[in-house]
Amino acid sequence: MSASIPARICIGSRAINRAGLFTDGKVDAFLGFPPDTQELRAQHIGRIIVNSTLDRPWSQYYCCMLAGNRAFVRNHPVATKAVLRAILKADDLCVRDPARAAQRLVDGGFAPRYDYALQTLNEIPYDKWREYDAEDTIRFYALRLHEVGMVKSSPQKIIADGTDWHFLNELKRELKA
Repeated sequence: MSASIPARICIGSRAINRAGLFTDGKVDAFLGFPPDTQELRAQHIGRIIVNSTLDRPWSQYYCCMLAGNRAFVRNHPVATKAVLRAILKADDLCVRDPARAAQRLVDGGFAPRYDYALQTLNEIPYDKWREYDAEDTIRFYALRLHEVGMVKSSPQKIIADGTDWHFLNELKRELKA
């Protein structure tokens, strides 16, 4: 691809068949997730530009964050904490027994193939939630988005106005083992 030709990049919802657009030549790149990425690799189609689980600096931050409606979180703190606890315990299960977790994903219809599910569970650093700094992750991604003009607010303002780490910090202490 020439530097003078703009890239056609697809970053959209799961409803859009990004991999299909890529293989049909309608986009030059797409933000992919398993199993699409695994199927393309198996067919020797395309190249990985960035793997956020392996490539620095992305691999040094959380890949995913949980967001909640401010009013719901304030009005239902017990439910909010219960949901976060369940997600973090599921993370721990994926680390402890990825084969069992992969089988449950397939049995529940959430993943089409056991081998791809197991590969994904083994590649994603589910055990890092205790180590990574959530505020630093927001700062990193907010700065990237601010630099390209996708968000107007500064990372500091986004952190100050839009984050609350007390549930995560409580659960880090509670689920230490």
